[in-house]
Amino acid sequence: MRSRSNSGVRLDGYARLVQRTILCHQNPVTGLLSASTDHKDAWVRDNVYSILAVWGLGMAYRKNADRDEDKAKAYELEQNVVKLMRGLLQCMMRQVDKVEKFKCTQSTKDCLHAKYNSATCATVVGDDQWGHLQVDATSLYLLFLAQMTASGLRIIFTLDEVTFIQNLVFYIEAAYKVADYGIWERGDKTNQGIPELNASSVGMAKAALEAIDELDLFGAHGGHKSVIHVLPDEVEHCQSILYSMLPRASTSKEIDAGLLSIISYPAFAVEDLNLVNVTKSEIISKLQGRYGCCRFLRDGYKTPREDPSRLHYDPAELKLFENIECEWPVFWTYFLIDGVFNEDKIQVQEYREALEGILIREKNGIVLMPELYAVPPEKVDEEYENPHSVDRVPVGKLPHLWGQSLYVLSCLLAEGFLAAGEVDPLNRRFSTGLKPDVVVQVTVLAESNQIKSLLQDHGINVQSIADIHPLRVQPARILSNLYTMLGRNKIMKLSGRPHRHIGVLGTSKLYVIRNQIFAFTPQFTDQHHFYLALDNQMIVEMLKIELAYLTSCWRMTGRPTLTFPITHTMLVDDGTDIHPAVLATIRKLEDGYFGGARVKIGKLSEFLTTSFHTHLSFLDPDCDVKLFDDPNEGRSSPDSEYGGYSADFCEKESQDELDQYINDVLQSTALKSYLPPTSKTANQPPVFSANHSTEEILSIMAKTKGLEVPAVSMSLPTKVLNTHRKSLNLVDNPHFFETKDRGNVLRLSKDARGDLDCRKLVEQLKECPTLHDQADILYILHILKGADWDTELDGQYGVTVHCLLNELYRKAGLNQEWGLIRYISGILKKRVEVLAEACTDLLSHHKQLTVGLPPEPREKIITAPLPPEELIDLIYEASGQDISIAVLTQEIIMYLAMYVRSQPSLFVEMLRLRIGLIIQVMATELARSLKCSGEEASESLMNLSPFDMKNLLHHILSGKEFGVERSLRPGDSSSSSPSISIHEMGHSGATKTERSGITKLKSEMKQFAHEGRSMSSSMFASMRNSTPSSPTSASPAGSSGETSWGDRKGQWLRRRRLDGAINRVPVGFYEKVWKILQKNVLTDLFPSFVCLLL
Repeated sequence: MRSRSNSGVRLDGYARLVQRTILCHQNPVTGLLSASTDHKDAWVRDNVYSILAVWGLGMAYRKNADRDEDKAKAYELEQNVVKLMRGLLQCMMRQVDKVEKFKCTQSTKDCLHAKYNSATCATVVGDDQWGHLQVDATSLYLLFLAQMTASGLRIIFTLDEVTFIQNLVFYIEAAYKVADYGIWERGDKTNQGIPELNASSVGMAKAALEAIDELDLFGAHGGHKSVIHVLPDEVEHCQSILYSMLPRASTSKEIDAGLLSIISYPAFAVEDLNLVNVTKSEIISKLQGRYGCCRFLRDGYKTPREDPSRLHYDPAELKLFENIECEWPVFWTYFLIDGVFNEDKIQVQEYREALEGILIREKNGIVLMPELYAVPPEKVDEEYENPHSVDRVPVGKLPHLWGQSLYVLSCLLAEGFLAAGEVDPLNRRFSTGLKPDVVVQVTVLAESNQIKSLLQDHGINVQSIADIHPLRVQPARILSNLYTMLGRNKIMKLSGRPHRHIGVLGTSKLYVIRNQIFAFTPQFTDQHHFYLALDNQMIVEMLKIELAYLTSCWRMTGRPTLTFPITHTMLVDDGTDIHPAVLATIRKLEDGYFGGARVKIGKLSEFLTTSFHTHLSFLDPDCDVKLFDDPNEGRSSPDSEYGGYSADFCEKESQDELDQYINDVLQSTALKSYLPPTSKTANQPPVFSANHSTEEILSIMAKTKGLEVPAVSMSLPTKVLNTHRKSLNLVDNPHFFETKDRGNVLRLSKDARGDLDCRKLVEQLKECPTLHDQADILYILHILKGADWDTELDGQYGVTVHCLLNELYRKAGLNQEWGLIRYISGILKKRVEVLAEACTDLLSHHKQLTVGLPPEPREKIITAPLPPEELIDLIYEASGQDISIAVLTQEIIMYLAMYVRSQPSLFVEMLRLRIGLIIQVMATELARSLKCSGEEASESLMNLSPFDMKNLLHHILSGKEFGVERSLRPGDSSSSSPSISIHEMGHSGATKTERSGITKLKSEMKQFAHEGRSMSSSMFASMRNSTPSSPTSASPAGSSGETSWGDRKGQWLRRRRLDGAINRVPVGFYEKVWKILQKNVLTDLFPSFVCLLL
């Protein structure tokens, strides 16, 4: 009989340890591990971590097998792993309805449960009785499902299970904008049951998405049906948010030892080595003690001062836990494994010796990992005075299965039984490696031969969309619709991927769909959604941003290929030439660099071999995906308006189901013209024939809602647009609106019963002289009859109010009527596709948002990510009846998110961004520059193009002076207001110190003292009476000559008002306030402020 080797004997010792401490808790039926002998609940996260020792031991036996019995032992251990992973799968599949709901609602009540009954796989507490929403737990399961499958284990058996896993991917892919309860299940640090955005959840989701992308869940025995697909933009969103948060763990937690799991094994989610080292150093310096690491600062869990009878803490109670936080030995196992992966022998030796000192040894030689070490109750005061001086005692579960498992795994790695690549077969440990430089391939395509000829006249040779056949080009929304087919399962009632925005990473790949190669144009060029794509200058700006994004974020093999279409909307007003901004952009692309990105411009056919290709195998004919199962599913989003590229339309008689589907989507989004052309003749009389007041309209509206409206004299100006500007509160004279001309009111027709005659209003649409008059009528019809009311215009059925509003929106876009565009967008309740992502970007940079104008409750505060629907409802609620402000609020939020990503220095010392005040101060600045009334400035603000709106916001944030130019649009007498453009005047106040004003103020005071120590009373009066819209507050735009002292002082008043509106405080303000409060001087005066800082 062959003798047992030394390695075999040691493995047998670890097998005995695993059997007596971990596998003894595994349920023989479900495979789940109960938390302890007394506690039969099975936590998803704990179960995954606890089985890692078994997985690692099985691989070690297979690798170091001396006898056949060793191979049998390896198989037995591997099957224990499979049984547990399948047990967790069964628990989650029983809640498939929650997975389906959560994809859309992202609600804490629609999420998977965090723990289950280990004997039955059933839930153990109600939806609202536990902090169930823990994205990191579901992500950890998917990460190790991928790793274990790659190691050779067969965990997934059927295609139905594959479909469920694909939907779990959709469940976690929005982790970057989901506030959850985090790795410790408590949410906010104050333990009030408040969910928040957690870096540990975002990082684990990012790792899981990367690991499972393009993985065949059937392993070597699978095919294209069992492959999981992940969109790269979702991964990159997670990384962006993660980087903006680290080393901070969340809004309430400065640092958290749980971050070890994402900066090192198992997630390796952070690619920036410097950020990894900074986060690790923060954990060691702030959380490490003599027995392990605290979870986070002021963690009261199981401390002597915690009241176990209460679920939540009092707001100011956290101070009691300072310096007596319990220390968890499990975190030293993370450091030990990290040392193995980094080949740092000193770190490995250091933490092995530290662990040996705190493990508990039983008489039979079994070593146990305690859950945590706590300060004895009788020594709390001593520990307060001298932190880390008191000997602690083990408390909690013994053994702590999570820690016990990682201890065994770390020993197997440290002793050489396992190599790093064996517990990380997907090579996530190489995430911090150097990435090659990215060259973005750009192909410019003309929508038609006419545009192709116009470009040739400028010496630019491009192909038209028809020229690239058999290659196909479609807008990004087609790709969004196609991806809704992924993960559908009628039996399990899973609808597949929600209809979500496809980012530029997704559209910069080439797709193979049913043996055809498709390219998709970027979302920012698609006018189908939000109105930013109607502004050619904004398109150019977005192109620059997206190219830089591709350069920094592309991680796939091959080069990104961006398809940039030149459409008819990119022509000048008369259609005889290409817009100058677009022409200049193409010339810059030809130079090889644009906005700091390396680009190569060429034909699409030339890029086929160097581009990244993705095969959408789930659309293959043999995958049983029926594109037309339900005519209402997956076709288009509710606000469909525009078609695609006509040159790429398939023949309607085509028998190919894919061609029919694409045609159907594009035709359903193409608009027909129903509204008559507006008259260009000036001074045409109004079309309404009688004097009626808004009181009558409101009373009719109220009748439909069962309400009563008091008899108040009101009038509805024909420019309904103007009435939606009053909420900006820019008018200095409160009686201004009472003295305005009431003669210009809507003359509304009534029927025999005295109610508004909606049919006559429809007829009057044909006689409207301007787009604004048509908008007024459609707005009234929209309120009285609803969006789906059939107007039967010109005897045609199916011409709804919604349809006519969409057509009017398109016409306003062609005329660049930005105020009208925003107004109609508000009526249609359009929303920025990436609104939730933009809010999360700002929140992850440790900012708060408010929408609406103060005071509360009208002004709504946003401190945590919200689901898209909930967010848009909150914005409209905060905006009251001002629908245009609701739309502009979304626009401003998106611009702020762009700037916080690209220029975070603009937001230094700003804690809360109050969107309502920012909009108000933007209009105030226009009033100052244009020397006009508040109402005129408000209208001018609404008529700014998106590009100018973004520039104005930047000037206000940066403190740079700017000028305003007026110019009437040539040939457009129907335009309601002159065109306004924003341009930079100088570089004053560009730096932080200049923005705060101290340096410049001191120099001006010295200069003033030198020139003379007198000031006329008129200058004092000028300063006192200076208002945001008064001419004395600043010199007129474009003025020359020296600035007087009064003007300079008015500028300082203005600067302070601007800083007040954007909530910028002096450098170090909050830290200094905290130091004052620590001295207990103001604790009694400002208890609520103390709680906030805690």
